[in-house]
Amino acid sequence: MREPDHFGDPNHTQDTGGGGIAKDLIHDICSEDRGINSETLEQVIILAVELAREGREGRKIGTLFVVSDSDAVLKRSRNLILDPLWFHPAAAKHVSDPNLRETVKELAQLDGAFVVSDAGVVLSACRYISASAKGVDLPMGLGSRHMAAASITRETNAIAVVVSESSVVRVFDNGEIIAEIIPELWLLRRYGLHLSRPYTLSKRGEMAVVKKE
Repeated sequence: MREPDHFGDPNHTQDTGGGGIAKDLIHDICSEDRGINSETLEQVIILAVELAREGREGRKIGTLFVVSDSDAVLKRSRNLILDPLWFHPAAAKHVSDPNLRETVKELAQLDGAFVVSDAGVVLSACRYISASAKGVDLPMGLGSRHMAAASITRETNAIAVVVSESSVVRVFDNGEIIAEIIPELWLLRRYGLHLSRPYTLSKRGEMAVVKKE
């Protein structure tokens, strides 16, 4: 895979301080202008980055989170198996709860998407997204999980967060990629970006965030 061509970009900013997850870079994606709960989106993206970094049971995994406009999302999806979260109380399913986050990491090994309410409650897991892909134009190399993310965000007011098995996290809004998060900098040289210009690249520690302008 070619080396990305943005290292000489005048919009490229670098900050080499700090390790761990650079929450300030993620916070920059979660604009209130998107019309959803920015704190919920931030928590989901952080969880996605953790999954991308850690994997599960010694292997890399991919999954999909669909955030906000949950009634419309539920109408355009169905469960692949009996829902492991459905009958649990909302208080036990908030995305900020450490126990819930570990549960999500386990369930992410199964097929299907997580539906997260605007308030941050993980309403359902293992869902097949049935939104139409008509009119969706994805870059080459992205699979069905990314198509589902693009389709559901085009048909609803939700935002989708995809964890790729390549360890890259992509954020979708209105049917297109609005950000790519690379948890480990070496991945920048292994995988080409799928965002179209113009975009900005920011780095902090071992993480990079590419955001559509």
